[in-house]
Amino acid sequence: MTWSATQYVAFEAERTRPSRDLLAAVPDTPVRAAVDLGCGPGNSTEVVAARYPDATVHGLDSSTDMVEAARKRLPHLRFDTADIEGWADPGPYDLIFANAVLQWVPDHAALFPRLVGKLSPGGHLAVQMPDNLDEPAHRLMRETAAGGPWAAKLADAAKARAARADAAWYYGMLRPHCSRVDVWRTTYHHVLAGGAAAVVEWFKGSGLRPFLAPLDAAEQADYLARYTEAVARAYPAQPDGSVLLPFPRLFIVATR
Repeated sequence: MTWSATQYVAFEAERTRPSRDLLAAVPDTPVRAAVDLGCGPGNSTEVVAARYPDATVHGLDSSTDMVEAARKRLPHLRFDTADIEGWADPGPYDLIFANAVLQWVPDHAALFPRLVGKLSPGGHLAVQMPDNLDEPAHRLMRETAAGGPWAAKLADAAKARAARADAAWYYGMLRPHCSRVDVWRTTYHHVLAGGAAAVVEWFKGSGLRPFLAPLDAAEQADYLARYTEAVARAYPAQPDGSVLLPFPRLFIVATR
């Protein structure tokens, strides 16, 4: 799978808002070193750097396209291309920030304690993950995949995201490693102009990627046409022509 920085930032304001909400919940303690995991095009890194102007802040992403965009946006900061699973930097960090990325990384029971282990005493792990796999948009991705001539190609597409767990699971898993764990869930209702097509464009930058990547150009067009028809029924337009996209997200701030 490849990421497109251009596609991602088409809805930058909406995608950055959870970063701000997550960072606002991080306790006000000194931060000398911070890292933004899955930094994307640098929009979330920019939020972190603005709050901690005296800290050393750098970003990490597996996509070269995202990292190149982040370097252009914030040329004074360091950005590295690397997978979170193989990230070997021992730290210590006062803040590890991970906005809308860890849902793509498997084995959270091992991953989260490993990240906490890279924190300085009193440091914070701040995580936001989409919690929307039961929403119509994602259900329709799976149904469209299973109901078309591409079913065999897309048999494993839904497995790209890590297995889901609820707030209680994350609290119980993190609490033995942390002095404080704050967990909450918020549903945003993003107002998207352009009807069903706007919903599809949103997910082309994220959730649709595993479903589109295995298909050739003709198959992608057919898949998107069928998916768009289904989305139009599930997300009716408002009187002003916009669509409300409910988007649940799980937030975690864990302090070592």
